[in-house]
Amino acid sequence: MRKAPTVYDVAQRAGVSIATVSRVLRRPDDVREHTRTVVHAAIQELGYVPSGAARGLAARQTGVLGLCFPDVDGIDELDDLPDPVRIGESVEVVRDVGGPVTARWSNLYLGEVMRGAELEAWRTGHAVMIGVARGLRRAEAVNELAGRVDGLAVLSRSVPDDLLGHIARRVPVVVMAGPPQDDEHDHIFVDNRAGTRALVEHLVSDHGIRDLAFVGGPVDSPDDHQRFAGFVDALQAAGIRAPDEPVARSDFTRGGARDLAHRMVGRRGQPGGALPRALVCSNDQTALGFLDVLTEAGVDVPGDVVLTGFDGIDDTQTSAPRITTVRQPMVELGRAAVELLRSRLADPSAPAATVNLPVRVLLRESCGCR
Repeated sequence: MRKAPTVYDVAQRAGVSIATVSRVLRRPDDVREHTRTVVHAAIQELGYVPSGAARGLAARQTGVLGLCFPDVDGIDELDDLPDPVRIGESVEVVRDVGGPVTARWSNLYLGEVMRGAELEAWRTGHAVMIGVARGLRRAEAVNELAGRVDGLAVLSRSVPDDLLGHIARRVPVVVMAGPPQDDEHDHIFVDNRAGTRALVEHLVSDHGIRDLAFVGGPVDSPDDHQRFAGFVDALQAAGIRAPDEPVARSDFTRGGARDLAHRMVGRRGQPGGALPRALVCSNDQTALGFLDVLTEAGVDVPGDVVLTGFDGIDDTQTSAPRITTVRQPMVELGRAAVELLRSRLADPSAPAATVNLPVRVLLRESCGCR
C-alpha cells in the first residue's frame, strides 16, 4: 500500500502554502476561486483525504456533534439481538401466509429528528455522531459519545440528570423534546399540552364526542405528561369529567400498541370492557398499532371508534383511514438542536436558551372529518 498523501503534498502540487490549503478546506469563501480550483485539483489528483483528528488537535474541536437517543427496541444485551445474516448462503424461500405479525417497526419520529440534525450539520460543515443510551452500559456509552464530540444533543429523559450535568461540564448540552427544567442546559420543545388540547376540543365541539379515553406512553415521558395534561384541560373546559390517569399505557411503539389493543378489544362484551367513542393516543405509532388491531377486529374507524395520534409521521398519511394527528416539526427539532449547539460553542457564556417550536393540528378521516 502506497503512503497516503499529506497536506504538504497537496501544497507542493498546487504551488501554494500549507495555510492556503487549510483555508480552502475550512474557510473556502476566504480564498479566491482560482486558488480553490487549483487546490481541489491537487486533492483529486493525489487522492488526499483531510485528517479530522489532526484538524481537531489544531483547533481543539472535532467538527463532530453528537445525538443521543433512548433505547426504543428493547435490546439490553447482545444475547437479545436477532441472529445475524449468514453471508454466502443460497436464497431461502419461505411461505409466510397467515402467520403472526413479528415486525419490529422503526421509530419514525427519531428518524425525522436525525434527518433534521444531519441536514443542518451538513449545511454548516459538521458531522453527526449518533449514540443510543441502551441497557446496563448506558452511562459508559453516553460518556464515550460525549468524549468524541464538540457538543451533545439528547432526547429528554434519555440520559439521567446527574450524568447529563457531568457531561455538561465538558461539552455543551442541548435537551430536545421536553419542557424546560431547572438546569443550565439549552432546551428545545414543542407545546404538547396546547396541541393536544386543541385536538380534543375539536373532537368535543365539532363532533359532539363526550366519551373519550387517552392512551398514554411511558410513565417517565415528559411529552406524554404534557399531552395528557392537554387532554384533561379540554375535558374540564367542556364540563366532562376528566380521568386521573390514561386508560392504558403503551411504550410509544407500534408493536407495543398492537399488544395493548388486542387486550382492550378482547375485553369487549365483558363488564366495563366497551371501547370508548374516541381514543386519543399519545403518539402516532400508538395510533397506528390500534388502527391495525381495530381493523382486524372489524371495528370501524371512525364509525365505531374515533382515533387520533400525535407527531405527524408520514405513515399517518398513508393509513386507511388517514389518522388525525398533531404534527410537531420533527426535522426542525433536529436542525434547531444543531443550531443551538453551534451557538453555544461560539459563545459558551451566553444565557441558557429555550426554543419553543409550533405544532399544527391535522384533521383527517380517522376523526370523521371529510
